[in-house]
Order: sequence, then C-alpha cells, then structure tokens
Amino acid sequence: MHVLFEDAGKYQAGRILSESDSAAQVELESGKRVKAKAAALLLKFEHPTPAELLAQAQAVAASVELPLAWEFAPEGEFGFAELARDYFSPTAPASELAGMLLALFEAPHYFRRAGKGRFRKAPAEIVQQALAAIEKKKQVQAQIDAWADALAAGSCPAAIHEQLYKILFKPDKNAPEYKAVVQASRATHKPPLALLQDAGAIASAYAFHWQRFLFEYFPHGTGFAPVAAPEAPADLPLAPVVAYSIDDSETTEIDDALSLQGLGSGRVTLGIHIAAPALAITPGDALDHLARARLSTVYLPGHKITMLPPAVVQAYTLDAERANPAVSLYVTYDEATLAVLASQTRLERVQVATNFRHDRLDAIVTEDWITDPEISSENTPQPLLDKREELTFLYRLAKHLKAGREQVRGKPENFNRPDYTFRLTDGPADEPDGSERVSIEVRRRGAPLDLIVAEAAIVANSTWGRMLAEHGVPGIYRSQASLAPGVKVRMGLRALAHAGIGVPCYAWATSPLRRYVDLVNQWQIIACVRHGTTAALAAPFKPKDASLFAIISSFDATYGAYNAYQASMERWWTLRYLKQQGITELDATVIREGQGGEFLVRADHLPLVLPVLGAQALARGARARVQLGRIDEITLEVSGTLIARLDDPPDTGVDGPEDEDEVDAPQATLAIAVNLTDGDAGTPEPAEPTAP
Repeated sequence: MHVLFEDAGKYQAGRILSESDSAAQVELESGKRVKAKAAALLLKFEHPTPAELLAQAQAVAASVELPLAWEFAPEGEFGFAELARDYFSPTAPASELAGMLLALFEAPHYFRRAGKGRFRKAPAEIVQQALAAIEKKKQVQAQIDAWADALAAGSCPAAIHEQLYKILFKPDKNAPEYKAVVQASRATHKPPLALLQDAGAIASAYAFHWQRFLFEYFPHGTGFAPVAAPEAPADLPLAPVVAYSIDDSETTEIDDALSLQGLGSGRVTLGIHIAAPALAITPGDALDHLARARLSTVYLPGHKITMLPPAVVQAYTLDAERANPAVSLYVTYDEATLAVLASQTRLERVQVATNFRHDRLDAIVTEDWITDPEISSENTPQPLLDKREELTFLYRLAKHLKAGREQVRGKPENFNRPDYTFRLTDGPADEPDGSERVSIEVRRRGAPLDLIVAEAAIVANSTWGRMLAEHGVPGIYRSQASLAPGVKVRMGLRALAHAGIGVPCYAWATSPLRRYVDLVNQWQIIACVRHGTTAALAAPFKPKDASLFAIISSFDATYGAYNAYQASMERWWTLRYLKQQGITELDATVIREGQGGEFLVRADHLPLVLPVLGAQALARGARARVQLGRIDEITLEVSGTLIARLDDPPDTGVDGPEDEDEVDAPQATLAIAVNLTDGDAGTPEPAEPTAP
C-alpha cells in the first residue's frame, strides 16, 4: 500500500511499512524512511508507484481550470477528494485526486487552506483582487524582460536611466528597474556597472562621479533656501591694526588674517584674526541648521559646495578694504628671544588691507627673498614690499615655533612631498563638466608663506584650546596619543595632547566659515571672552552636552566622505591630465608592496599612486621608469609595468611612518592624492599629511 502525505508544507508519496492509529512509517522512493502522523496521510493507493503518482498529479494539476473548479466548489469547508470527484468524475483515479490536491494548494488566491487536505473558497472580491495582482505582476515581469533585453542589446531604457544612481548605490531590490539590471547582468555575464556603461547609461565619467556624490550627500541639490546674512553686533570696537590675509587665488571663504605691531621696539605683538560668523549665527537658528546639515565646505578641482550660503560668506569673509568682524588672538613676543610675554583674545572689527595670494607670490617670496634685503624682483607687488620686514620677522618666528614643536614631537616634521594645485580652463563658467583642460601645479609645503600661515593657525588653535579647558568650557579637540604607527588623530571633548603637532592640546577654531566644528568652538571661545570665569554657565554648549558627541560623530563621517570625494576627483583629473598631455610613461618611486604581489609607486611629479608589475626586486625608495596601462575613468584605475630601474637606493624610510594611511588597492590610495589644504588654500595640521 502506498500513501500521499503532507510533510512540512510539501507533498510526498511512499510505501507504507507499518501503520498505527496515530502514525505510519513510510519509505520514500529514495529509500529514506520517515514517520508521518495519521492526520497527514491524505490519500492511500495501490497503483501507480509513488513516483509515477506525483508526476501524473503535476500534469493533472496544470490542466485544472481554476475558475471552473472554484465554481464547482461548495460554499463551506470541503476536502480535495470531494471536489475532484465533482470536477472529474465520481470514480476519479488516485492521479486525479492528487492532481486536484496540488492544484488547490498552489492556488491560494482561489482556495484558502482549512486544514490538511481541506479548503474553503476565497470570496469573489478577493479572487478578483488577487487575479488583478497576478496580472499586474505578469505585466511587470514582461516590462522587466523588455528592459533586460534592451540592456543586453546595448540600449538603456529611460526608466533605468532615471534610476541609475539609485540602482547602483542605494538599490530597492524589489524595484523592477533594479531587477532588470540584475537579469541583464546575469544574461550577459557582465558586472552591472560595465553593463550600464555599454548601454550608454553613463553620459560621462565626470558626470558619473559628480552625480554619485550628489545622490549620496546632496539629494535635494546644492543650493540654499533664501536666507539673509545676519548683522554682526554693532558695538564691536575697531582694532588698532591693519591686517592682511594669505590664501589661494580661488579662496572666497577667507577665514584668517595676520597683523604685526611693535616691530623694532623689543616687544612684538602678533595678531591672528579669524572671521567671526559665530557673532551673528545663533545655535539652533536657521543658519546653524544649514551649517550643521553640511558640516563642511566640499572642495574639488574647479568647484566647491560651501557650508554656508554665499551671502553669509560674503558678509563675514575677511575681504580687503573693509572692517570685518573677527575673533582676534594677540600674542606678544620678546623680539630678540621670541619668548611669549602675553596673550589676549578680543572681539572686534579688523581692517584688512590686502588679500595676498600665495600661488602668485610663492615664486617671489622665497627664503632668500625674505632673509636677504638685497634680493629684489621687478614683479614684486608694492603691498608685498611694504610687508617685507614684517614677513621676515614672521618667518623667523614661524621657524622658531616649528622647531619648538618638533622638539616636543621628538623628530622633525617630514614634508618631503609637494602639494598639487589643480587649475581648470576652457570649460563652463558655473561648474566643471569634465571637458576642461587641467593643469597641475606644484606647491611645496613649508614654503615661507605656507609656514607663516600654518604656524599662526597652530598658535591660535592650541591657545584657544587651552583657554576653553582653563575656563571649564567644553570644546571639540583633535588629539593624537603618540607618533607610533597606526595611532590616528581623533576628535573628542578632552583637551589631550596632539603628539603629531607637538602641542598640549589642539582645537580647530580657525576655519568657522568652512568647518562646523570650528564654528562650534568659536561660539565657546566667544563665551569665554565675554563671560570670563562664568563662561561655563553662559556658553551655548555645557559640559557633558550630548549634542557635542553627536556633532563629532556626524562631522567625522561627513568630513571623511567629503575628503574621499575630493581625493577621487583629484585622481580623476590627474588621469585626465595624463590623457590630455599624452603621457604614457613616467618616473616614480617605490613606496610599498601592495596586494597580489603588485608594488605601489608614487609618480615623481604628479599626485598619483598606482600598482606596478615587475618591481618585485626594487626596494622601498627606489626610482623606476613606468609604462602606463589602460586608464579607467569610472573605476579610477590605472596600472603600470616596470620599464627600467633608475636607481636602487637603500630603504631610507622615504616618507617615514606618516605614510601608514596608504593602502594597497589602487582606488583606496586616493587619500594620498588629496590637495592637502585646510580649506581652499590654508594649511593643514603639519603632522597629518595624509588627512586634509
């Protein structure tokens, strides 16, 4: 005797070995023996064999007209055999009985299960809704098939083109557009990105990277809602100094300026003046919400997305020929020994006389020009000549400050790699579209103007960090426990030492127009200046304020993402530069072994790191001639092959332990190609060359 029974929602058939009132021992076709409860035994039969019965039942089930069966079915609960005899014949064989069971089981939109082998008719309105849904599903699948066929044939349907970045980066896996791409990808054996490229879905590589970034971080666009720039307090005194800034030509968010008093008197006072949007923006107001949503200005070659609306930037940037609201730090030094004699922070308006642009002046303001009055240049602007004596003192002071920090660090700062500045020409006026000509200019870190601005920023950030700690006012600090490999710079609320810079504490506060943490710290600094010993009670953020932790977390993630995007676009423009200049070979330096036996090299005169085959015998620091391979502007990949060894020096530790952030994958090495500036053209923390 054979039996058809239900087991875990599936129907199986086998030979009964033994049976009791409550269960039966059944042997399946495979030889496996299972125990089935009596209630699960649905149909006993002698013929055909269990395997034949199941095969015949499947064929019968496919032939059942479900609407007709639904009409035949009684209104109440019924068994499958009962309906089979009404539908087929009173003497329906086992195959037809089993076929009806499978048909009922597989049509839940017509029949609801009421127990093992028992069913009820679904209400007519439910049947109609279910049939409509099934028909819609068929139509959707037909659309998916059509889209998949079009993609496989090299054409991108409009619906998929509209959802391109969502499909690639934040897919809804139930969406038909996504399913069509997956289906076509499997049919053509192509990765989705390659499939979409071949189908013409990606207009250009530049547009791909730009739209991908906007989709992730600016889904509603980069513009601002209309907002008025608030007025600064009317009672700010005018500072008795005339200041000047040193920035890149493309900088519009001029955060910092310098002034010098008392030169030649024995007591010289350095003024470090920082734009003060925090004097007008209030925590929690509309502008604060805008700034906190963006957290930082985004920089990329030829374009930027500002943290604050242009009207606000224009109101508080330290433009020349006007008095600007500022938070000013005045540090008085002994002119001979450069010892600190006093320091004071003031809220005031500062007259800015000149905005010097270092990219136009670095070739003029060399160390020789600063230190030797006999050296002159006919191209030197008069405002720069007027400041020559001040710049000489500031450069001497900057070198003194740097030497002091290096003594604390325990070793010199290692800036043997240049920075690179990207200039775009011959393109649209509003924003780049990838068609521009790109030039890559070298700017070596540690140049006199660069060093002056860098050391002034470190003085301000470390001094104000100590001030916040002394007043018991919380601030957002950057710290580094040691210079040991793998010890990263971290952000937190404790005034801890920054080993990489060589200062007891360090709080970003010199770029409030460009970074949200600087704006937060400026609010806290202003509270210290205004309220002194009671500042902890008056500051916008109180000790243990949970919102500060949230700000740090959001800023870390967002700032890192912005910098990664900047790095990727600088790498993209570097690859474009190679194509535009027809460069197929270049000289490079081996930096470390990568994945899969490849070796990474850094181009000698371009911000480019790439894997090279054939460099296994070269030591770190060796120089080589490299043949470039195929450039992929979508994946940002380029590889090389060793042509010739230029030299093979011993491993001298080129770049030192500060290269620990370099990684093996070509695309991941983008961090080392970043334009290492603190904003548009300011100066980064000197000890963090791989973190802009």
